[in-house]
Amino acid sequence: MTLRVLALTCTLKPSPAKSSSDLIARQLLGLFAERGATGELVRVVDHDVRPGVEADMGDGDAWPGIRRKIAAADVLLIATPTWVGHMSSVAQRVLERLDAELSETDDEGRPAMFGKVGVAAVVGNEDGAHKIIADLFQALNDVGFTVPAQGATYWNGEAMQGGDYQDLDETPEAVASTNATLVRNAVHLADLLRAQQYPAK
Repeated sequence: MTLRVLALTCTLKPSPAKSSSDLIARQLLGLFAERGATGELVRVVDHDVRPGVEADMGDGDAWPGIRRKIAAADVLLIATPTWVGHMSSVAQRVLERLDAELSETDDEGRPAMFGKVGVAAVVGNEDGAHKIIADLFQALNDVGFTVPAQGATYWNGEAMQGGDYQDLDETPEAVASTNATLVRNAVHLADLLRAQQYPAK
């Protein structure tokens, strides 16, 4: 079966505005496609994802539809900008909504997200990427995702200067190399987990 990748872009900019988070997520999905995986991108801010920690926060909540896409995916990519040193409020909301998965289990009693791979991409023209990645990975691990070796990529602009990732003429070599490693290791890990799920007991 073909591996499925879902990218949740957590930019604060609704479509069709250009977004650096969207750009790096699409670049990663392109690399996943080169390895035979199918990908889908959801710009979360385009959907009415309600605040809360339940799987469904009631009439009009768009999270249940996104949640179904996560359930169907083998790899979840969260791409977020850096705002005042932190992940975006949209990314934080995604983590809060994923909290509901702690009470969801499969037929053998394992947490529902066991067997899925979680990776991250962070862009911004200020410091904060390492802290954001640490927070994302801790939350994803708590919920049951598995993080591959070097499963994150990021770009930070020069300190105290303007400019965004999307303004670059080309992807820096270090970022391109890190992107490729993220995808290679995520596909490898997802294949392993698909072949042999975590034990239930």
